[in-house]
Amino acid sequence: MLKPEPSTSANIGNWKERVELAATFRWTARLNMHEAVANHFSLSVSDDGTRFLMNPNQMHFSRIKASDLLLLDANDPDTLDRPGAPDPSAWGLHGSVHRRCPHHRCLMHVHSVHATVLASLADSALPPIEQNTAMFFNRHVIDEGYGGIAFTEEGERCAAQLMDPSKKVMIMGNHGILVMGDNPADCFNRMFYFERASETYIRALQTGKPLRVLPDLIAEKTASEIEAYPEQAERHLAEIMLILDSEGSDYAK
Repeated sequence: MLKPEPSTSANIGNWKERVELAATFRWTARLNMHEAVANHFSLSVSDDGTRFLMNPNQMHFSRIKASDLLLLDANDPDTLDRPGAPDPSAWGLHGSVHRRCPHHRCLMHVHSVHATVLASLADSALPPIEQNTAMFFNRHVIDEGYGGIAFTEEGERCAAQLMDPSKKVMIMGNHGILVMGDNPADCFNRMFYFERASETYIRALQTGKPLRVLPDLIAEKTASEIEAYPEQAERHLAEIMLILDSEGSDYAK
């Protein structure tokens, strides 16, 4: 499942990481959480976090393969002038976070419907009204200063709000979300559940009835228990990859 095909990828480094990240693109497209040829995922592959993999400019998530991923250096000022340069807004956001926040190894930025609805509310906080929403109790930050497309200045502004390693989701007001993780499995699992939690909250609001909000103590207990739950993220991605493999997907090429 993780072996490169000699004809196309024998000399490509970080192959396991490439394959896992490619699988998350494919599954995100299947869940309809993608945004045409926009939105980006990235993964640090150096100890200092500044060298990272990211999807190519303007390629649909459903076509991305492991060998397609760009290897970029957040400290290279000439990146956008090179052939095959990444999307400028992706470079602005992901490059800034990888440069300034090495504790966030994997980044996934999407405009998924329910999370973006949440980001559009005057109060974009996600209250703990059930188990999935409790998963993010005190673990998200809300950016209320949207300043346009995330070119370098906007990316730097966002990165400055992510210095706390415990904040794993940025609700980007008037924009979407940026999810952080230790690896593709951890990050994708968190993104999946944040979208589910956002949908639950939005649907609960639509009833117009009072919400049953969990006490802070129980919400924190639940979030901690989920964080310590053994191998859920790893098994989630492993099962996705097994499904893709059984279907003959070319994501791992």
